[in-house]
Amino acid sequence: MQTVMKSYRGLSLLVGLNWDRIFAGLTVVAGLLAGAFLGQVLVQT
Repeated sequence: MQTVMKSYRGLSLLVGLNWDRIFAGLTVVAGLLAGAFLGQVLVQT
């Protein structure tokens, strides 16, 4: 159980330090998905 708590704290630290990079990556993925959806809708009409 001690190992789980240490790894959880380590993961929490990594997320805390890199949250802006994670957010930027998720924003890019969301934009690509939105573009693909709109492209599919426009091609069907």
